[in-house]
Amino acid sequence: MARILAIDYGKKRTGLAVTDPSQIVPGALATVETKELLDFIKKYVSHEMVECIVVGWPTQPHGGCPSENLQRVQSFMGRLRKELPQIPVVPYDERYTSVLAHQTILDAGLHRKARQNKALVDKISATIILQSYMDFR
Repeated sequence: MARILAIDYGKKRTGLAVTDPSQIVPGALATVETKELLDFIKKYVSHEMVECIVVGWPTQPHGGCPSENLQRVQSFMGRLRKELPQIPVVPYDERYTSVLAHQTILDAGLHRKARQNKALVDKISATIILQSYMDFR
């Protein structure tokens, strides 16, 4: 089987998570500068089989209205589909993932400095998106 890759797209940084090859266990992969994201993904899929790419779809918590990041996500998804047409790109609701990521860090008992690490929050958010997508499937 091939992996599933999940993306928590951000204006400056983007969190990535991936499943194991059997698609049973999701895990944080990396946080990369958004400007380097497409190159990172192309390099990753050149040495790992990826079945699909799940991209967090940003909407407002109430009513599903688009968030300010939606246009950037749509643009990125278009570039991703053009560069990697063989891999399906799937949007998936990302509401509350940052809140859940912060709660996960608190529950893990990490120190204040770790809780302020935005790169860690981004990776955990991507992992939550991936787990939610896997549960939905």
